[in-house]
Amino acid sequence: MSIVNVVQRGAVIYIYGERNQVLFTKSAGSHPGDGVKGYTSGSVNIQLGSVIYTYDERGSVIGTTSA
Repeated sequence: MSIVNVVQRGAVIYIYGERNQVLFTKSAGSHPGDGVKGYTSGSVNIQLGSVIYTYDERGSVIGTTSA
């Protein structure tokens, strides 16, 4: 299932699939700069503190990098 939209509402990030269903949710964090940094059809990047996490379309971490 591909990621087609990512919406941040307050402290929660919603990742949507092809039929407008929620694939998974993640915390948006609480530090300045935290939240969604970008997404493609296969991944979403979310910053939490000094780390940017890359999640696949199932919500599994597939990579990290320092912000």
